[in-house]
Amino acid sequence: MILSRTAIYALKAVLYLAEHVGDELARVDDIAEALDVPRNYLSKILHVLARSGVLSSTRGPRGGFRLGVDAAKLTLDRVVDPFDEVASGSGCLLGRERCSDDNPCAAHARWQSVSTAVRAFFRETTVLGLSQEGTALPEGLTGG
Repeated sequence: MILSRTAIYALKAVLYLAEHVGDELARVDDIAEALDVPRNYLSKILHVLARSGVLSSTRGPRGGFRLGVDAAKLTLDRVVDPFDEVASGSGCLLGRERCSDDNPCAAHARWQSVSTAVRAFFRETTVLGLSQEGTALPEGLTGG
């Protein structure tokens, strides 16, 4: 699995907001129910996204969440980076502390081209672009 469950939920929530809410506010309960995600877990994720500027939030009985960035300008790396460092490319696939061209792990050479493509996907794909292609995450990103 490339993305953690938390990052997947973050992407699903952002896609939901882009596709179903527009400029309106969406309540955590409604998003959690629509996505079949635990409410408290999702609430924490949404607050992290709000602190990072991906979402905007309003408190109170009529409060909720909406996109804080235009979906056409919001890249997937911006959504997942608060949870996973997929787009930065840091880290070794096998978890070694030091892994580089000079000190490669067993997977380094083969993983390098895949990693470059994955990072490019997250940096270049926008929420709008992905939502226009459908709500399912690309094969292999969900671990499912």
